[in-house]
Amino acid sequence: MKFILAEKKEMTQKFEENGTVIPVTKVIANPCVVTQLKDIKKDGYTAVQIGFGSKRNLSKSVKGHLKNLGNFRYLKEFKISDEDAKKLAVGNKITVNIFQSGDKVKVSGTSKGKGFQGVVKRHGFHGSLASHGHKDQLRMPGSIGATGPAHVFKGKKMPGQMGNSQVTVTNLEIVEIDSDKNEIFIKGAVPGARNNLLLISGVGDLVIEEEKSVDDSGNRQETTTENEDKDTKDSVEAKKSPEVESSKKEDEPIKDSVEKQETTEVKAEEKKPEAKIEASK
Repeated sequence: MKFILAEKKEMTQKFEENGTVIPVTKVIANPCVVTQLKDIKKDGYTAVQIGFGSKRNLSKSVKGHLKNLGNFRYLKEFKISDEDAKKLAVGNKITVNIFQSGDKVKVSGTSKGKGFQGVVKRHGFHGSLASHGHKDQLRMPGSIGATGPAHVFKGKKMPGQMGNSQVTVTNLEIVEIDSDKNEIFIKGAVPGARNNLLLISGVGDLVIEEEKSVDDSGNRQETTTENEDKDTKDSVEAKKSPEVESSKKEDEPIKDSVEKQETTEVKAEEKKPEAKIEASK
């Protein structure tokens, strides 16, 4: 399961190659940071908590919970499998690159609040007739039940608060993804007003990408250090080479003198016994 938090922006259009117009909703999905991992042993279920958005002031308890990961406006949980939990760690970033064009996703959000509304607007009642004998009954709900039960059954459609509730739309298609601007274009309409929070989830493997900037800089640093090491080795060898050659040159005459001394001593020793023999004669 792959998921991300996003912010609804506006509706627009996309065009296919054959000129077909596709109505889409543009959402901004900035990178989400993993703030907490929950497991069965400690929490009773496996889930991940991610942070999205920014906020200026946070309470001390929330700051202690986030541990300098950032000042997030929203913290939401997604239930995941044990395999996906092993791939995640606190501090990982989830980006729009986990989705691809053509993916089917489920979008959840808070619908627009419309206040207290009657049955015609809230439930789509047609109302009563507007002819004689129906005074002030045009938009009335009508009978709400028989007198026998002596109470109104649960779930009866009546006037009340409309909107401002969580709505989930399934089987929506992702038309296009702009990873540079962190934008996702979803076919059709999604619940909520502009700048509202959306929870986008779909079927697939959750792939966490490493930060390219850090890797590139690290590689560059490594390459520079390797080059520096090579340069230092070459310079050291270059410095050593003239010294070695000079030392060799200095050692050559010394060796020659030593060899001459040894040869003269050997000759002198050879002559001594001959002299002794002649003296004995």
